[in-house]
Amino acid sequence: MDIEVTNQASALDAPFKALVIGASGAIGNAFMHALQKDVNCEHVEILSRSANPGFDLLNESSLQRYAQACSLSGPFQLIIDATGALTINGVGPEKSLTALRNESLAENFQINAIGPILTLKYFSSLLAPGNSIYAKLSARVGSISDNQKGGWYGYRASKAALNMLLQTAAIELQRKNQHTSVVALQPGTVRSKLSEPFTNAVPQLLEPEQSVAGMLKTLRNVKPKHGAQFLDYKGESITW
Repeated sequence: MDIEVTNQASALDAPFKALVIGASGAIGNAFMHALQKDVNCEHVEILSRSANPGFDLLNESSLQRYAQACSLSGPFQLIIDATGALTINGVGPEKSLTALRNESLAENFQINAIGPILTLKYFSSLLAPGNSIYAKLSARVGSISDNQKGGWYGYRASKAALNMLLQTAAIELQRKNQHTSVVALQPGTVRSKLSEPFTNAVPQLLEPEQSVAGMLKTLRNVKPKHGAQFLDYKGESITW
């Protein structure tokens, strides 16, 4: 199946509804506020652990339950999953093989890959039947071809796994609706609690609002094409 529609309007050009999952984080919160100000956005539904007691990315029954609850406000032309973690239970990215631990590797995959694809499993059914977008925050370090520095074993591998899962899910979803776009989004290095311990070498940090403005502009330019798309906040494609 070869899908590439160049003259179709964006899902965000007409009035649309949006769902932001992970709205309590810096980027998720910025998405929520930006969409609330968007003249085309008729409604923004939010999900987060702080606002929704019992919502748990690692609990599949929780995901199923909240997907059913959110369906009352849908369908949505835009679903954004802004969940993810870099430091987990006080353990940051590993810099060497000697730092690898079974538990931290498993937790990386659970939070950054398994939880998100199970989220997509339940929430993708809430996408509108026409032109719609499912966007998930990923990371440039999840690109295998772009890995020239090494390190960050668990985080890199979990994001690479996430990208493969998104690509596979996109193919399946597009068999049902060829106007569905699945996008892995790279937000840039954003000033947040997540990135704070690792930004000393970064010459210029993005504020969450700057990153989100760029990602929303990117999503407005997304057109349906076969498989998932890996894009940064500037709208540029990233190699898998």
